[in-house]
Amino acid sequence: MLHNLTTQKSRWLLLISWIAVSLGVQAQDAPAYQTPPKALADLVTMPPTPNVSMSDKGDMMLFLEQAGAPGIDELAQPEFKLAGLRLNPANNGPSRARYITGLKLKKLTDKDEKAITGLPATPLLSFVQWSPDGTKIAFANSTDSRIDLYIADVATAAAQKVGSIAINATLGVPYHWVSDSKSLIVKTIPAGRGPAPELSRVPAGPTTQENVKGSRGQAPTYQDLLKNPSDEKQFAYYTTAQVARVGLDGTVTTIGQPGIILSSDPSPDGKYVMIETVHTPFSYLVPVNRFPLKTEIYAIAGSLVKTLNDGPLQEAVPYSRDGAPTGPRDFNWRADAPATAYYTVAQDSGDPKVKADIRDKVFQIDAPFSAQPKEIYAAQFRFENFDWGNETTALANERWWQNRKTITKIVNPTTWQTSVLFDRSYEDRYTNPGQPDMKHNQYGREVLNILPTGDILMLNAIGSSPEGDRPFVSLLNLKTKQTKELWRSAAPYFERPIAILDATKQVILTTRETPDENPNYFVRNLKAKIAPIQATFFPHPYPQLKGVQKQQLRYKRTDGVELTATLYLPVGYKKEQGPLPTFLWAYPAEFKSKEAASQVSGSPYQFNRISYWGGAAFVTMGYAILDNASIPIVGEGDKEPNDTYVEQLVSSAKAAIDEGVRLGVVDSSRVGVGGHSYGAFMTANLLSHSKLFKGGIARSGAYNRTLTPFGFQNEQRSYWQAPEVYNNMSPFMNADKMKTPLLLVHGEADNNTGTFPIQSERYYNALKGFGATTRLVFLPYESHGYTAKESLLHMLWEMNGWLDKYVKNPAAAGQANKAGKLGSGNNK
Repeated sequence: MLHNLTTQKSRWLLLISWIAVSLGVQAQDAPAYQTPPKALADLVTMPPTPNVSMSDKGDMMLFLEQAGAPGIDELAQPEFKLAGLRLNPANNGPSRARYITGLKLKKLTDKDEKAITGLPATPLLSFVQWSPDGTKIAFANSTDSRIDLYIADVATAAAQKVGSIAINATLGVPYHWVSDSKSLIVKTIPAGRGPAPELSRVPAGPTTQENVKGSRGQAPTYQDLLKNPSDEKQFAYYTTAQVARVGLDGTVTTIGQPGIILSSDPSPDGKYVMIETVHTPFSYLVPVNRFPLKTEIYAIAGSLVKTLNDGPLQEAVPYSRDGAPTGPRDFNWRADAPATAYYTVAQDSGDPKVKADIRDKVFQIDAPFSAQPKEIYAAQFRFENFDWGNETTALANERWWQNRKTITKIVNPTTWQTSVLFDRSYEDRYTNPGQPDMKHNQYGREVLNILPTGDILMLNAIGSSPEGDRPFVSLLNLKTKQTKELWRSAAPYFERPIAILDATKQVILTTRETPDENPNYFVRNLKAKIAPIQATFFPHPYPQLKGVQKQQLRYKRTDGVELTATLYLPVGYKKEQGPLPTFLWAYPAEFKSKEAASQVSGSPYQFNRISYWGGAAFVTMGYAILDNASIPIVGEGDKEPNDTYVEQLVSSAKAAIDEGVRLGVVDSSRVGVGGHSYGAFMTANLLSHSKLFKGGIARSGAYNRTLTPFGFQNEQRSYWQAPEVYNNMSPFMNADKMKTPLLLVHGEADNNTGTFPIQSERYYNALKGFGATTRLVFLPYESHGYTAKESLLHMLWEMNGWLDKYVKNPAAAGQANKAGKLGSGNNK
């Protein structure tokens, strides 16, 4: 009897163990990639509209045909994550790139397009550059084992590979045209480089880091950093390049020695090359752009002329938008001079907390670089850049984040006298004058296009105004500093200035669109006042969605701040059908004034660009969409915006829903909310601190702000300075308050600062621990933005299923939960 009981007990234990294992495998195994309904899937699989690049003379258009979403097999290729880089070890290029698959040329005044011949059989093109004289086009083609340089002749529309060199593109743009248009400065794979160092699986010892007492290094939470000596060897091997001058006939002249070349830029006159080389000691705390950097000038023939600077490792740059490295930084060539280098030096040790009347000074040194550098400009704020013009006119730009100020000064590059042109808050979109028109000078460099009258044309491609976005072109007199508006976009179109084709005759290139008309290029003569001439004829990318209704909403939240949102309604919907289930999609923004936060953004006349990426896609599923609902977080004066983050967040979302209800199109009992990155953070907070929503979708967010202790987004205080702010804003710290179903989606290979995948993993575990209804989806190989076709389709499938279950049919979901069919923490 005892034997039988023991045997029976063993069988029961075996059965229970088998069930437990089976359920565990079933719960943890990811489902196969799924496909959403066709209306959503079409948004992923449709061919993208080509991008357009104009020649310098404005007479030729280059169409860059874009590749669709790559397959997951492409993302599964070998990838190294080193010093903040993600590189392909097989071909020495970036591991994640959206390539161009075809090139076509078209004269601006003709309708016929001519495909460029001579491309590889399966082109994967990138780094497209017009030559300074506009007669040629350079581009790179990536293969499984190397990256090659190609040159296309514009007159014949024929391309061919240049020589046998292999390009190193691990550190950004790998080549630049020399001003003669007969050669390029190229970062190449060094000859005789040898095999890559083997990955070391057996360490020689522990990996150590040490900080000397009193030395501060408050770095953000960077990802993909070096971790050990083996990583250092791999990083040095794959990023090492040889700078060379490469002729169009394939001749190669090496310049300097092989090194980790961050940049290699020829001087405007083509006689020199400025080379910036990264060197040891490397860091495990910051990425490659903070490593020690040597800046040298070489003669185009290859010999060293001058070492301008050899900067130290920058681990202690203050974590602030106004922070800057110590010592000389940002070396560049003057665009208006043959060979003059200039650079910036912080006067406050790069620390915005240090009181200083002058934050930055700018110095220059002329060829042959034997004299001492000369101070040319002193900046009250952080110096940003010069817009060079001629020997008497340039524009200098400064910016200071803490008070949201921007200053533009007119500078005389001969006397270095200055006068203020613009002094404004960059938050104030209504007063944004736009960007000055630039032209290419004799060196092929962009300089201010100054008319004989002393005027320049200003292009504003957004044109924010109380009536909504209305892009414009104005004439600015640099002597009187007065502006005159020449043209502004008007209903029923949304039209943006793209380029000035002829400044004297005031002929411009624009793109024009309507809610149902895809953006196309037009030539507009501002003086002649005649109808614009259409230059491209791109069709509607998804004609099945013509008729989607769009409306720009304006409303107020309880504190009087004016808000905006774009309302999308399904094709054929009528209010008599009753209010709809609704999906709100947003991304919060910080402001220092209510006036700036209240400014109108968006236009009802823009094309209904229903992308798979945002919330608007779900108008195809019968939802009303409150898209890009403004969520301003305001902190005026000495107050910081995040001090009242939650209150302002909830108030903004409630105001958007209330406006939709007032219009009779939003069913307040069936509203969902979603967002990506900081929008995901917003979503989790809204669900934790309000009862406005039936479900939420948070993609690639950060939920525990103690994991980003030295600031996040626009929060500049550290955790130790404002612990209550960090804790109150962290959904993880408030996981016990979550009562609304939340879908978490994250790329397994997220490399964005602060949004480590562990953020979603630990938040999911916390929610599950408190019995919340939640689901966690990790997308293999995906980074902060998802790119593989399978991932995008599955993402839409997950989102659609979640919205359908908890927002469109919340009563059914509630009954299923009560019946035990949908348990909290459901993994299936």
